[in-house]
Amino acid sequence: WIFPTHCHYCAGRLTKIMIVPFLLTLLPSPAATFIAPIPLVTHSHSHSTIAKPYTSPSPLLAQASASAPATLEAILFDCDGVLADTERDGHRLAFNIAFRDNDIDEEWSEERYGKLLEVGGGKERMTAHWNEVGWPDQIPEEGRSEKIMALHLQKTDIFMRLIDEGKIPLRPGVLRIVDEAIANGVRLAVCSTSNEKAVSNLVSTLMGRDRASEFRVFAGDMVRRKKPAPDVYLMAVEEMGLDRDRCVIVEDSHIGVGAAVAAGIRCLVTKSSYTVNEDFTGAEMIVEELLGNGVTLETLAGLLSDEPAE
Repeated sequence: WIFPTHCHYCAGRLTKIMIVPFLLTLLPSPAATFIAPIPLVTHSHSHSTIAKPYTSPSPLLAQASASAPATLEAILFDCDGVLADTERDGHRLAFNIAFRDNDIDEEWSEERYGKLLEVGGGKERMTAHWNEVGWPDQIPEEGRSEKIMALHLQKTDIFMRLIDEGKIPLRPGVLRIVDEAIANGVRLAVCSTSNEKAVSNLVSTLMGRDRASEFRVFAGDMVRRKKPAPDVYLMAVEEMGLDRDRCVIVEDSHIGVGAAVAAGIRCLVTKSSYTVNEDFTGAEMIVEELLGNGVTLETLAGLLSDEPAE
């Protein structure tokens, strides 16, 4: 039989060819069960074909592998609320400091900011808020988009200062999963609606440079549409050459779950301070936190199934 599948190491297609010896057809059925097929793995290219023979160690092992769970290839983390509970005590404070530094009479309460989190992205969040309550005199209509951009960049610098000062810790259980993933060759990425600079700084500062070097970062300013659109996750899959059916996303919000579902990738939710009462329909698993609920690499691998993602 010939089974085409994807090759993650080259642009060609990988084909598994199972050759059943002709002798198999001549033996009684009981004896035939002890003869394993001989698979060949080929990489088909326009310029060459490479065939590598493989011998199954035992028929029983070959039968077991056919029903074995899928191998976890990559973990795609959201950032805010997943790696650290940054929204309430990080981003919200940074926005308020930026408003004050620009003489804007605005201060987002915990409750108001929780409502604004229904909008993905900081620039979009400010725009939605002032579209609703009225724009301050410091941000006239002319040049408004440029002022919002500058204000958001200033807020990002303030947020990174808060990280550098150690005011925003990692959530419990994150490092355990990251270390398990690195030790087992599982690839890592952060896929966030936040600014790339802020995400990279958070990962490097809170996890250390060695762990940070194992991560790819995909941020909201890299894609046209932010979550709940699947763009940032689809970018990660494409650029890292991943199989969606071998990935798990870790999110904390219904917006993030929507992005995961739209991307066709399985999702685990770890609730954060602002998302405890949200609807996480579409997630494979929902926990209060990673450490307290004993989430490990094995837990994430167990979310995979033989059914391909839609």
